[in-house]
Amino acid sequence: MNPLIKFFRTKIYTAVFLLVVIMLIGVFGYVMISGYSLVDAFYMTVITMTTVGFGEVVPLDDQSKIFTIFLILASVVIVGYALSVITEYILSKNDVVELKQKKMQKKMDGFKNHIVICGYGRNGRQAAVKLKAHDKEFIVIEKDKELEERLQLDDVPYVIGNANEDEVLVMAGVDRASCFISALPNDADNLFVVLSTRQLNSNINIISRASNESSYNKLKFAGANNVILPDKIGGDHMASLVVVPGLMEFIDNLSIVGKSGINIEEIAVEKFYDSNKPRTIKDLDLRRKTGCTVIGYKDENGEYVVNPEADMALARNSKVIVLGRPEQIEALNNEYDID
Repeated sequence: MNPLIKFFRTKIYTAVFLLVVIMLIGVFGYVMISGYSLVDAFYMTVITMTTVGFGEVVPLDDQSKIFTIFLILASVVIVGYALSVITEYILSKNDVVELKQKKMQKKMDGFKNHIVICGYGRNGRQAAVKLKAHDKEFIVIEKDKELEERLQLDDVPYVIGNANEDEVLVMAGVDRASCFISALPNDADNLFVVLSTRQLNSNINIISRASNESSYNKLKFAGANNVILPDKIGGDHMASLVVVPGLMEFIDNLSIVGKSGINIEEIAVEKFYDSNKPRTIKDLDLRRKTGCTVIGYKDENGEYVVNPEADMALARNSKVIVLGRPEQIEALNNEYDID
């Protein structure tokens, strides 16, 4: 908790305690001095503390008047203190929230080549978890104000607003982002957001969710590089667990759940060497240096080769896919200074 908020809360507890004490003194004072019943004593205490100006229950004697004067003076001080503390707390809380939002926006303004996630539902949140495991910079756009507390608890940079508005996309830095994930539940919304994003950044990699297969081609035409059908993938996965259960369990174990569970990486060949002279997978000798095994190759045109030969030449702007245990992946990252 923010120290300033904690400080004001302590003062509020003190003010409430003083109000309760002065009220109890008033009630028991009227009971003992004026002989009022508890109800009448409580009534007299409340109208005295609030200075509303109603008449007494019964005429007051000199002792009761002196006690009432004391109660009025003490109440004015304590009630005034309580009101000032509550006002300060409300203002300071608003200031802290505004300060945090400005600080977060300043941090997001410094992001470049980051990922933007549109929607923080089940798919969007899962994407955020995976990106966080990879230490990737990302910003979430969420329209539902009620999810702001969840975003804060997850310590996720976010923008509250409608992604259909270009201003909101710009606030999330879509114009300087490297990738955009549209995880909205409605296909029409995804289509509109994909179109807007492609207009703002022609080079960005767009990945969109789709509920219906009929939306696949429309989203691709709108500018999405990849379209994911969660229901189709889920059904295929469940069927595969029946047909080839052992293989699917092995693949599931390669899923990235946290930092310690990273078993597979896709790395640009430029990370391995600076020379313009092409090298082969054998030249890299990753197995001996790090324990990792090259299981795939993606050429400069985006074509994949599974289980490439050792003498395959690595072209510029291509990538290799390596498999290894977490400690081997860490050794690979350390060996080639990969973030």
